[in-house]
Amino acid sequence: MKLLRGLTWASTLALLDLPFAPLGVHAQASTPSQYPLHDNGLNKVVQWDHYSFKVNGKRLFVFSGELHYWRIPVPEVWEDLLEKIKAAGFTAFAFYGNWAWHSATNSTLDFETGAHNFERLLETAKRVGLYVIVRPGPYVNAETNAGGFPLWLTTGAYGTLRNDDARYTAAWTPYFSKFSELTSKHLITNGGNAIVYQIENEYGQQWRNVNQRIPNAAAGRYMQALEDTARENGIDVPLIHNDPNLNTKSWSEDFAPNATGNVDVAGVDSYPSCWSCNLDECTGTNGQYVAYQVINYYDHFEGVSPTQPSFFPEFQGGSYNPWGGPEGGCPSDIGADFANLFYRNLISQRVTAISLYMMYGGTNWGALACPVVATSYDYSSPISENRHIDSKYYETKNLALFTRVAEDLVVTNRIGNSVSYSTNPAVKTSELRNPETNAAFYVTIHATSSSGTRESFKLHVSTSIGNLTIPQHAGSIVLNGHQSKILVTDFSIGNKTLTYSTAEVLTYALIDGHPTVVLWVPRGESAEFHVKGARKGSVQAAGGSNATFHVDRHGVSSNFQAVNGKSVVHFDNSVRVIVADRPTAYRFWAPNLSEDPFGPVDESVLVQGPYLVRHVSSDGSTLKLSGDTSSMTAIEVFASSSIDSIQWNGKDVSVSKTAYGSLKGNIGLSNITVQIPSLDSWKVHDTLPERLSSYDDSGPAWVEANHTTTPNPTKPLTLPVLYVDDYEFHNSFHLFRGYFDGSATGVNLTVQGGMAFGFSAWLNGAFIGSYIGNSTVGKSNLMIPFNNVTIKANGTNVLLVAQDNTGHDLRGGATDPRGILGASLQGGASFTKWKIAGEVNGERQLIDPLRGPLSEGGLTAERLGWHLPGFDDSAWNASSPSVGFSGAGIHFYRTVIPLDVPEGVDAAFSFVFNAPASKAVRVQLFVNGYQYARFNPSVGNEVRFPVPPGVLNYAGENTIGMSVWAQTEEGAKVEVTLEEDYVLKSSWSARFDSEYLRPGWTEERLKYA
Repeated sequence: MKLLRGLTWASTLALLDLPFAPLGVHAQASTPSQYPLHDNGLNKVVQWDHYSFKVNGKRLFVFSGELHYWRIPVPEVWEDLLEKIKAAGFTAFAFYGNWAWHSATNSTLDFETGAHNFERLLETAKRVGLYVIVRPGPYVNAETNAGGFPLWLTTGAYGTLRNDDARYTAAWTPYFSKFSELTSKHLITNGGNAIVYQIENEYGQQWRNVNQRIPNAAAGRYMQALEDTARENGIDVPLIHNDPNLNTKSWSEDFAPNATGNVDVAGVDSYPSCWSCNLDECTGTNGQYVAYQVINYYDHFEGVSPTQPSFFPEFQGGSYNPWGGPEGGCPSDIGADFANLFYRNLISQRVTAISLYMMYGGTNWGALACPVVATSYDYSSPISENRHIDSKYYETKNLALFTRVAEDLVVTNRIGNSVSYSTNPAVKTSELRNPETNAAFYVTIHATSSSGTRESFKLHVSTSIGNLTIPQHAGSIVLNGHQSKILVTDFSIGNKTLTYSTAEVLTYALIDGHPTVVLWVPRGESAEFHVKGARKGSVQAAGGSNATFHVDRHGVSSNFQAVNGKSVVHFDNSVRVIVADRPTAYRFWAPNLSEDPFGPVDESVLVQGPYLVRHVSSDGSTLKLSGDTSSMTAIEVFASSSIDSIQWNGKDVSVSKTAYGSLKGNIGLSNITVQIPSLDSWKVHDTLPERLSSYDDSGPAWVEANHTTTPNPTKPLTLPVLYVDDYEFHNSFHLFRGYFDGSATGVNLTVQGGMAFGFSAWLNGAFIGSYIGNSTVGKSNLMIPFNNVTIKANGTNVLLVAQDNTGHDLRGGATDPRGILGASLQGGASFTKWKIAGEVNGERQLIDPLRGPLSEGGLTAERLGWHLPGFDDSAWNASSPSVGFSGAGIHFYRTVIPLDVPEGVDAAFSFVFNAPASKAVRVQLFVNGYQYARFNPSVGNEVRFPVPPGVLNYAGENTIGMSVWAQTEEGAKVEVTLEEDYVLKSSWSARFDSEYLRPGWTEERLKYA
């Protein structure tokens, strides 16, 4: 028999109404036996082949999401985030290490204090039940300062970095060795949950010419050295890599067998909907940006890594908001619709391992910020910066829960990909079929993926009961807007079979040995499904939806014309089907009684109603559930018939049993009130005494800038070298004092501080000018005249330059210097001396090991610890930043506020800023010693800055500090309020003992005046 032109075997049979013939249809399909099953030669705990990963002999669909422990420096909060990832149906999560976080100086490594102890994250993953993808670096990018490189590495003294330079190798070896050693204790091979280990990141440097396979030998040696070091320090799980795009084709053993530096499993990252909230930046490897336009990955994986699973160690979970980006983050094309369409599209291309970047973005607090993106790293992620979940999270959950139970999905061949499956040519379908079970997955999408039209259609499918066009009886399938659907045939639900469904499968559980399957569609759409082997079906609960039943010789089909709410259908072969609309499905959960990341279906419980269900356990006849509620909520639980009572967050719930066996009750919010303190009682002090000629800079806070050479590849325009990194200062704010004798008419300053940086200058205490900043410019050349300034013609003059450093650039730009590139006087005089101040002790000795140098800068307020709890400001004047001050300068404001969040409550708070007068103002917010906002309204639009529990003391006093920098003579006036983002009744309490995270002021600070 020949294929009809343009059709697949399956659709040809469907159109001809021929019987299902697996041998004929799938004679050419691949089977697992045709592909080698790989392991790393050290053990067989984690294996892989063309189809998927295997863990302890069982195939795994890896649905993972990224979070960064160093972006949320509160270990207690890690549990909240991992529980939310687990609840969404994910089987894993991923995280970057951060060399800079652990090695603030070139003589220290900290893996112990506070949030530096990332082993607590791995321990929490084991307890929660998530596999872990570990990505240590040494370079991670991550839109963080220097891409995660410690800033002492950026001077140029260690070479060009990311190669086999002996100086660079000696630098990364201690960090990478220790990170590997600590991780090894938590590998799945040692009883932990870490299943793979990434080597470097987005390092597509294997080839000098990829088409001719001409290797980059230095890159290969670098990768191999990292791999060898990982193995020497106990890493015996597969090594992976995250290739930056589809073009570099690096490190795959399939593509270049036995090449130096190859990893075990090569993956790709991709950001098809733009990595940035500023769509003007959306050019590059994918061509011109088009919203909702999908990319062909299938051919890449078939050509580059055909004996490995199609794997995305990074796929777009959101986009970062750059300096100058829109307030609040990305536009709507990165929301729930994006999650629906793009993640299903990956499945249509046989991808079985996905890690979303980011699942929780968090914050670029303190000096984590880099010139690309400032304080907020919300990333438009499914879990927002303040840990809130909404439609994007729920939409992602609906798919992840499905992939966790769709065991046939981890071994499929793509049989077809065309419009011929559909009765509507505007709809394209990919058919994935399991060659062992013949279960199939039909992934439907608009033929033009960027289209958002409403399209109705029927679908030609091949099933074990014949070739069908579904729905068979009434209605149609709908793609409404930017949407995709995965429709199943011969879907196993225990030992029973769902022959087909025009609604998507959300999840299923085996309850008392019988399957309960949950199907969903958008509200108001039709749904039809067929249960094989049934003879009779009945609706036992109808949520406003009427059903019809149709019996055939193979089973019973049920058709709902318009799904609203939830209906429960029971079949005489002990199959129970719940049909739900989207809002109902969003609040459907499948917590598992085990800690197994696979989430075995015979240990799942189905729960509908709450905002979040975190955990379930049973104690005889009582089911104990925990989670979050935002209001009074109806809860329905589908569990074993032996369960007759329910507890929610430790309290008994009054429940009744329905006719179909579920338990119903109500849980809710009991008058939670959190008193939000007002920010109206401030103290203030000038924090720029260095501008005055009389200021004494002989103390230990200052170093003389007297270098005449620099290892940096960028050579200075004038001498001495005024690069802050050359003098072991790196983070945040820096001060330069330049001395000269005699008269001058002006100064020419070339200053580099990263995009959105700024600087101001004073001469002999008088303000002479500022560079306000630009969101896309990282360097400024400014000629500042000495007009209306008293020059000491027969004495010494002092120029002060105050510079805001927004961090080091990414990739090769990490070594671009920060500071003054050139300073020359006009009118005959020359500088005789320069001194520089930065964070206390620079990189020599940390004064605050727990917070690290991230919240330390060169301002007097920072050096003297005015931002810390316990500092005595009783001698300061009372004033408010909303009153502000006149003239250019920098003032520091302090207040102490109480906060009392009840036990059993999770609440989130944000500081909200407004500059009602001049926008030429820069503000740093410090909360209990942590820098948690950079409000720069002249170059950025972010006004809302969440602060997590632990940093914010939920059970006592909080020290709030603000440096307010007026960059013009207009002065500065800044309004700031503390606002509640949300309050939830929760099993995870935001009130915990976090005093250890907030060390206070000490007298040692006084000597750095």
